[in-house]
Amino acid sequence: MIRQYIFVVFFLLTSLYAQNVKEGITREKTEVLVVGGGTGGIAAGIQSARSGAKTIIVESNSWLGGMLTAAGVSATDGNDLLPSGIWEEFREAIYKYYGGPEAVSTGWVSNTMFEPHVGDSVFKAMAAKENNLHVIYNYRFLSTLKKADKVIGAVFINKEGKRLRIYAKVVIDATELGDVFKDAGAEYDVGMESKSYSGEDCALDSANDIIQDITYVAILKDYGKGADKTIIQPASYDSSFFICSCKSKGCSDALWNCEQMLNYGKLPNNKYMINWPAHGNDFYLNAIEMNYDQREKAYMSAKEKTLCFIYYLQHSLGYKNLGLADDEFPTEDKLPFIPYNREGRRVRGIVRFTVNYILNPYSQKEKLYRTAVSVGDYPIDHHNNQNPGAPKRKLPKVPSFGVPLGCLIPKRIDGLIVAEKGISVSNIVNGATRLQPCVMLTGQAAGALASFCAKHNIEPSEVKVREIQRELLNRNAYLLPFIDVTPTDPNFKAIQRIGVTGIIKGIGVSYDWENQTWFYPDRQISQYELVQGLKDFYPVFDNYNDASGEILTLAALLKIISIAGKEISLSEVEHDWGKFRFGKTFDQNLELNRRMTAVLVDYYLHPFDRDIDFFGRLVQNNSITGHK
Repeated sequence: MIRQYIFVVFFLLTSLYAQNVKEGITREKTEVLVVGGGTGGIAAGIQSARSGAKTIIVESNSWLGGMLTAAGVSATDGNDLLPSGIWEEFREAIYKYYGGPEAVSTGWVSNTMFEPHVGDSVFKAMAAKENNLHVIYNYRFLSTLKKADKVIGAVFINKEGKRLRIYAKVVIDATELGDVFKDAGAEYDVGMESKSYSGEDCALDSANDIIQDITYVAILKDYGKGADKTIIQPASYDSSFFICSCKSKGCSDALWNCEQMLNYGKLPNNKYMINWPAHGNDFYLNAIEMNYDQREKAYMSAKEKTLCFIYYLQHSLGYKNLGLADDEFPTEDKLPFIPYNREGRRVRGIVRFTVNYILNPYSQKEKLYRTAVSVGDYPIDHHNNQNPGAPKRKLPKVPSFGVPLGCLIPKRIDGLIVAEKGISVSNIVNGATRLQPCVMLTGQAAGALASFCAKHNIEPSEVKVREIQRELLNRNAYLLPFIDVTPTDPNFKAIQRIGVTGIIKGIGVSYDWENQTWFYPDRQISQYELVQGLKDFYPVFDNYNDASGEILTLAALLKIISIAGKEISLSEVEHDWGKFRFGKTFDQNLELNRRMTAVLVDYYLHPFDRDIDFFGRLVQNNSITGHK
C-alpha cells in the first residue's frame, strides 16, 4: 500500500510538471513580489531587498522606472528641497552621471531633467547592487493567485505566451492603473467624487468617472542645422488643434513663445521631452477598465495625437531639425513603451487621504500625520483640459504633506500592498501624490512594509506603524516634509520622531509650485506650547495649570519631564549635553528653542515609542490589533 501511495503521488507530480512544461508555465517562490518595475515598483523592490526580504520585481517591458523612463517623463516634479531616501539616491546618481545639478537644470518644467535611457540605467544599477533582488523583464500581469481573501502570488505572461507563476508571502501592486488590486477583489474608486463621499468642500456635488488626461510623450533630438527629420503627415492631422501651443502667426494670445514651449522639456544632450499640456499632446482616454489588448489599441489614438503635434512642430513651426530620438527607446516607432498615465484606480484602503488632512493635518479627528511614511510638496495639479465634459473645479492651494501608511493597505484583502498612483487617496489629492518623487518614496515605504510583514509572517494590516517609520528613518527618508531640517542635520531623526507625535508641530504654507512645511528649529518655544503638545501622550497635563507663556528654559523642561513621569537630574543632562550637539553651553537657565526641546523630549521621554494605530490614535497596552 505504501509503495502504491508513493507511486500515485509521484505519478501525479510528474504529470503536473509535464503539463506545466507543455503549457509553458514556470513557477517561482519568493518572500516579496512586486508587480511592476515603475517609479514606485523599483523603489519598493530595492527597499524590500535592503530590509532583508527575498524580492522579485516583474516588469512588463525591458526598462525600469515607469513614468520616469519607460513613459518618457524624464523630468521630476517637486521634492527638490526634500532630499529623502531612494528619491535622493536616484537624483544624486543623475547628478553624478551628468556632472552636477546645473547640468540637469536644462528645462524650466523641472530642476532635474535627464534622458530616459539614463534613468533606466541608473535604476538598473541600483537594483543590481541588491543581492536579495531579482528582476524579471517582459512579462505582464495576468491574474492574482489567492487563497480566500489573501493574495499569495500572481501569474504573468510574455509575448510568446509563456506563463510565469510566482508565489509570495506579500505582493505589492505597482502597476500603473491598479490592475492587481482590482483582480484581487479590492474595492476602489475611479474618477471625481462627490462632496458627500469625500468630505471635501472643493469636491463636486455629484460624482463622475472622469480621470486626468494621459500623454504619449515623445523625445525629440536636435540633428543639427540643415537636417530635415520631418515625419510623414499623420492621417488625422489638423493643425488647428495646435495653433495656440505657442505664440505664432495664427495665435498671438498664447502665454509662451515657441522657443519657451520647446525649452519647457529640454533635456541634456540637445534633446526635448514633448509633454506639453497647452494645446499640445495631452489626450483624454479612460482605459482603466479595458483589457490589455483593448488598451493597446486605444493608446494608438494618443500616439497619433503626439505624432500630429510633432509634425506641427516640424512642418508649421519650422523645427525640421528636431526628429524622434534614435538613441532612446528600442521600439519600432521610437516612442516610449507606455503612455504617461496620471491617474488610475484608487484603492479603498484602511485610511483614505483627503485634502482635509493636507490643509489642516493637526485639527482632524484622525491624526493621520502621525502615520506618515512618504512626503510630497507638489501642488494639486489636474490635467482635464482635453475632455470638454470635465467639470471645472477650484482646487485649493496646499502645504507639503506626509502620506499615511494606511493608504497603502487595501481593506479586507490580506497579503497585498499598493504602491504607485493607486494608493487610497481622493481624486483631488491624487493630483499631488501622483508626482514622481512622492510615488518613489511611497514605493520605498511599501517595500519596507512588505519586507517587515514577510519576515515576521504578519499581514500588512497587523503591522505596527512605528516599526515601518523607524526603518524608513534609518534609510534617511522623511516622514514629514520639514524643509528646514535635512538628513545631514545631526538631529534629523529626533525632530522627525517628535514631528510625527505632534508634540511639536510643523507650520505648513502654500508656496509657488513647491509647497512647504517648516519646523523652525531655531525658534524659541514657550512652556505653554510644549505642554499643549504633550497632553495627548501624557493625560497628567490635562489639568496642569502651571504652563505659562514664558520661554521654556532647561530647568522648566526638566520639571515638565518629571511631571510626565521621568525624573532627570541636571547633572544627568550635563553629562549627556555634548552628545546632543547643540553648540550651546550647558546652563539650567538656558532658553530652549524647538530643536533643543524636540531632541531632549525625544531622548528622555521616548514618546515615539508609544504605539499608534493607522488612524494615529494611541494604542493602549502598547499593542496593535489588526485592522480589516
